[in-house]
Amino acid sequence: LVLPPRVAPLQAVIIPIVSKTCPLENLSDYCEDILKNLEEKGIRSKLDDRSIYNPGWKYAHWEQKGVPIRIEVGPRDLEKKQARLVVRFGGEKIDVDVSSIADTISTKLEEIQSNMFTKAKEFRDSHLVKVTDWKDFVPNLELHNLVLTPWCGGEHTDWEEWVKEKSREESLQNAGLEGEDARAATSVAAKTLCIPFTQPELEEGMKCIASGLEAKCWVLWGRSY
Repeated sequence: LVLPPRVAPLQAVIIPIVSKTCPLENLSDYCEDILKNLEEKGIRSKLDDRSIYNPGWKYAHWEQKGVPIRIEVGPRDLEKKQARLVVRFGGEKIDVDVSSIADTISTKLEEIQSNMFTKAKEFRDSHLVKVTDWKDFVPNLELHNLVLTPWCGGEHTDWEEWVKEKSREESLQNAGLEGEDARAATSVAAKTLCIPFTQPELEEGMKCIASGLEAKCWVLWGRSY
């Protein structure tokens, strides 16, 4: 799991790297000071000082939780007054001075948020297609695209239901599953996602993709997965 920093319940987790030659007692105060600095900066943080798990187990545990930044603290970090940051998104590893760690992490969280948003937007935009002919509708859904179509208006819920049923029927037929019960789990029917605030220009005489009535707006369709 990789969570954007702004929605992550925890934004950073501190993991002491303990061993027989460096017990937790040697690192505890140092880690507590880091935690205090982060909390004062408003960074949602946690010190994982549980003694029943080794550092490797904790790494995997917090990666599964999607925590954006892992802070590793070992004996060499204590000696050099630093800590190692490991970024969940992209896997970047950097050593930072403990005196500036809160500022560094705050900046890094904003950078992660921006990079994740940019990547998600680029992916969405690459899968956003305009379709004005029904024959192209289902094939584009099956390419995992969001489909923007001319529409006769939100009041025509009957045609919305028609699109849902027709797209499901065609998709199941293409997959050789046309006999599947309507209550089955296969999620292939199209559903309306929204009428976008930013509307492409409607050409004069453009028709709704389903009803053939005059189009009043563009609507965005997709599937639930």
